[in-house]
Amino acid sequence: MILKLKTMKIISFNVNGIRSAINKGFFEWLEKNRPDVLCVQEIKADTSQMELNRFEEVGYHYAINPAEKKGYSGVATFSLSKPDFVEIGIGNTEFDKEGRLIRTDFGELSIINSYFPSGTMGDVRQDVKMRYLDEIFDYLQKLKKQRPNIILSGDFNICHEEIDISNPQNKKGVSGFLPEERAWITKLLNSGFIDTYRFLNPGVVGYSWWSYRAGARAKNLGWRIDYHMVSLPLKENIKTAFIQADVYMSDHCPIFLEIEPK
Repeated sequence: MILKLKTMKIISFNVNGIRSAINKGFFEWLEKNRPDVLCVQEIKADTSQMELNRFEEVGYHYAINPAEKKGYSGVATFSLSKPDFVEIGIGNTEFDKEGRLIRTDFGELSIINSYFPSGTMGDVRQDVKMRYLDEIFDYLQKLKKQRPNIILSGDFNICHEEIDISNPQNKKGVSGFLPEERAWITKLLNSGFIDTYRFLNPGVVGYSWWSYRAGARAKNLGWRIDYHMVSLPLKENIKTAFIQADVYMSDHCPIFLEIEPK
């Protein structure tokens, strides 16, 4: 089957607070880069706090999934074309109240924007994270049967391989680099997904998150925990995938993916 696809530039960006990012030049960056689809995580705001009129002024449609808890989590997807279909949430109340996922469909393409839980706050949150990994894996497997052309974008809060994290020898037993978390990404890839950055940049060290502590970013002591994963039917459509590490609005930076018809 020939996929009916247009060239699209997709950016994923954990902004660590949309209001903070706006104060640091977010809209200037958006207008300069002008992605077809922008997947934002950790908005930490509800719709009344996001200056949505400014997105409309520069031509973007939007879908918002804020967390019930104020100033916490939440995802938003902005697109130059109106989606054919929007699904808010993964269908599990535990995660949906935290604003973890939005699915938007454009023709035959489904783009999933997700902010995976972090396990750094202790065993309880690590258990939540592992349950979410199971939940989203099952969600993707079911969706693929009806919608085989999937892009999963967002902050996974997991480094897959040692190349994806600085000083990996010191990160053993640390959430985000646990064997069971890394094995989950391997399972996802084996189930029919491609890590687009690693696919196009084998052997290249690139990070998407740096701690605010101890000058980690200046020293480039980072983690690659943000991904664009595409399903196998889209393999030949991957054109470019790179990390925009020179953007300083957050402790994360934007990651880019461009796909094109073949």
